[in-house]
Amino acid sequence: MSNYRSMWTDLLGTAITQRWVDAGGVKTRVLETGSADAPPLILLHGTGGHAEAYVRNMSAHAEHFHTYSMDMIGHGFTDTPKQSYEISDYVNHLKDFMDAEGIARASVSGESLGGWVAARFALKHPDRLDRLVLNTTGGNSFDLEVMKRITTLTQAAVREAKWDTVRKRLEFLMADPASVTDDLVAVRLSIYQRDGYVDTMDRILCLQEPETRRRNLLSEGDWSAIKAPTLVVWTTHDPTAAASVGEQIASWVPDSQYVIMKDCGHWPQFEDSETFNRLHIAFLQGEDNVSRYAA
Repeated sequence: MSNYRSMWTDLLGTAITQRWVDAGGVKTRVLETGSADAPPLILLHGTGGHAEAYVRNMSAHAEHFHTYSMDMIGHGFTDTPKQSYEISDYVNHLKDFMDAEGIARASVSGESLGGWVAARFALKHPDRLDRLVLNTTGGNSFDLEVMKRITTLTQAAVREAKWDTVRKRLEFLMADPASVTDDLVAVRLSIYQRDGYVDTMDRILCLQEPETRRRNLLSEGDWSAIKAPTLVVWTTHDPTAAASVGEQIASWVPDSQYVIMKDCGHWPQFEDSETFNRLHIAFLQGEDNVSRYAA
């Protein structure tokens, strides 16, 4: 217990607000930090995730950006309408959130599913985007074994929502399973125990089904059409795709940088928040060689 790290310790000294926003009729939970006069930054979590994916990043970013970490539609403590949960649905929700908050343009940083959503948002609404970060992003990989593993672990965590199954799902994200904190397990367990969440998760997991996934993937032409300055972040121990996948995406996106973080899994922003915060903030502030921060 001497090494225990609470979310409140991560946020110590930071003014943070939790509130719900009516985003196109969807009651949307958001954690918000930073000055309202600062450039907007929106952080998007992955499949089955929630705003706390960025709890170790919000204090550092609040010094420079009006920072939002949101629960995407169907996720966290946001509404869970009985509808499809394909990439266009998340993109529409993101736009509705920005409209509700009066955000004309923002930088968007997404991890896994969040990166997939952010990339498609970059194509559909280029005028609404400043800078783009794709962190161990989805949208390019089609690995049946990984898709099955994600489905199996996630369904077990929701259908048998208890401490051990939720911890196992979170450990999948980390290079070091010990990185999973009790705080993180407790938050996700409370989400997965929400009424009707088994049905919601089945809808969310549609992107792990081959036919649905194929029609949502970005093509080489799509990646090449992204105009925003882009940072692609990958890791040495990502469980969903090899680092070469991130490198390939970066080679297609015209104005891009590629960084690989060592000794991290699918959540580098959590496992090595100090390194991630340095390189992430540097990129968002316009530096053109952020790889030095990952050395």
